[in-house]
Amino acid sequence: MHDHHAKAHDHQTRFMVGLDVGSTTVKAIVVDAATDKILWQDYQRHETRQPEKTLEFLRRIEAEVGVNRHNTRMFVTGSGGTGIAYLIDAKFVQEVTAVSLAVEKLHPEVYSVVELGGQDAKIIVFKDDEGTGRKKKIPSMNDKCAGGTGAVIDKINAKLKIPPKQLCEQGYNGIKLHKVAGKCGVFAETDINSLQKVGTPPDELMASLFDAIVLQNLSVLTRGNTLKPHVLLLGGPNSFIRGMREAWQANIPRIWEDRKVEIPEGAKPEDLIKVPQNAQYFAALGSIEFGKGEEDCLGCYCGHEKLQHYIEHGRQEEKAKSGGKGLVSNSGELDDFRVQYRRKEFTPATFQKNSVVAGFVGVDGGSTSTKAVLLNEEGDILCKAYQLSNGNPIQDTIDMFENLRGQVESQNAKLEVLGVATTGYAKDMLKEVLKADVALVETVAHTESALKFYDDPHVVVDLGGQDIKLIMLHNRRVK
Repeated sequence: MHDHHAKAHDHQTRFMVGLDVGSTTVKAIVVDAATDKILWQDYQRHETRQPEKTLEFLRRIEAEVGVNRHNTRMFVTGSGGTGIAYLIDAKFVQEVTAVSLAVEKLHPEVYSVVELGGQDAKIIVFKDDEGTGRKKKIPSMNDKCAGGTGAVIDKINAKLKIPPKQLCEQGYNGIKLHKVAGKCGVFAETDINSLQKVGTPPDELMASLFDAIVLQNLSVLTRGNTLKPHVLLLGGPNSFIRGMREAWQANIPRIWEDRKVEIPEGAKPEDLIKVPQNAQYFAALGSIEFGKGEEDCLGCYCGHEKLQHYIEHGRQEEKAKSGGKGLVSNSGELDDFRVQYRRKEFTPATFQKNSVVAGFVGVDGGSTSTKAVLLNEEGDILCKAYQLSNGNPIQDTIDMFENLRGQVESQNAKLEVLGVATTGYAKDMLKEVLKADVALVETVAHTESALKFYDDPHVVVDLGGQDIKLIMLHNRRVK
C-alpha cells in the first residue's frame, strides 16, 4: 500500500481535483475548495494511453488554473486510476462509491443509476433505510466483459462507418428493430454482420444494437431489482447518443407497468429517465465529494514529475523486469524464421494483346472483407482481388469484378466469364444477385483449394473476421 505524505505546513487547499481515468476516456474536473464552483473540466479519449492523457490534463490544469503541490488535493477513480494515483500522491476512490456520492448530492430524488462506460456497465439501485433514514445502495457492475458497453457500439460503428455527429443523433423510436445478441460483443457483431449482408439499413442495425444493450443490462445487471424512478443515465454512450437514451426511456416504463411501479401522475418517461448536466463527470465529481470527508492530509497533490518519469523511463523498467524470454534471441534467428515460412509471392498472369481471357470467378463475401479470384479452365489463378468490406456485399462484389476486369483490360485483353461461384457469409444473396452457378459452404471451398494447391494437406485453419474453422484431412479426405 502507498503511504500518503502528511500535508506540508505550507499547503493551503484552494482547489479540489477529481480525475476519472476510464477504459476509453479520461475525465477531469477542478472545483474551488471554498465555493464548490467548477473552474475547469474536460473529457477526452485516451486511445489506450491513460498515463499520457492524464499527464496532459495535469499540465493543462497547472498552467490554466494554477494547480500546484501547495494548493491542491486530488482524488482519482476509474479502472485505470489505481496505477496513476500513487504517482501523483492522489487518493484512489472506488467508482461505485464516487458515482453514488455525486448522485446523492446533486440528485437526491434519484433511486436508480445506469452508467454505460467504454468497457464496463454499472447499475446502482438506492433503497430507503428505515433504520438510519438514509438511502442504502445496491450496486451491480460488469467489468469482466465489454458486452453491453460503449466498446460494442464503437466496434459496430467501425463497420457501419456512421460519422460521429450522425451517430450522436441516431434515433431509436419508430425504427424497425431486428434480433441482435446483447450478451456478448462478438455475438452482437455476428448478428449485425448477418443483417448487414442481407441489406439491412445502418439506422436499423444501430437501433437494434441499442435495444440489445438495454435489454441485456436490464435482465442481468439489475440482479432482480427494479429500477424505480427517478432514473439517472450516466456515461458517454448515454450522454451523447440520442438513441441510447430513447431505448432506456422506451424499455424501463414497460418494466414499471409489468411490476406495478407507481409513477407520478402525468409524468413522461423523458422526465423520469434522464441524463443530468455533467453526466460524464459524475465519477470525478463524486471522488471530490469523497475527499471532503477524508482527513485534510490525504490526497495532497505532489506534482506531475513522478508520472512523467514513469512514462519516460519507469514503464520500460517494469517491462524489462517482468518480461519473459523472447521468441527469438537474435536477428539471425528471426531472419531464418521469416525465410522458412515466407509465403510464395503471387505473380499475376500475362495476357496477349487483343486476346479473350476466358475464366471462372470465385467470390468470397466474408464478414469483414470480400475476396475474388479469376481461374482459367485448368484451375490456375490468373488474377485476384481483395478489399475490406464497406458494409454492402453487392457493391463490394461489383468492386471485385471491376478490379478483375481492370487487371485483364490493363493488358489490352478482354475478360469472358465462363462461370461464377460464391462462398462466405453473403454467398446465398450473391448467388441470387449474380445468378451464380453455385453457392459453396466455406469449409468445402477451403478443402477443395487445399487439395488443388497442395500435395498432401493435413490441416486447414481459417481465422476469419467472425469465425474460426479447423479442417483435418487424412489421405486427402476430411477426417
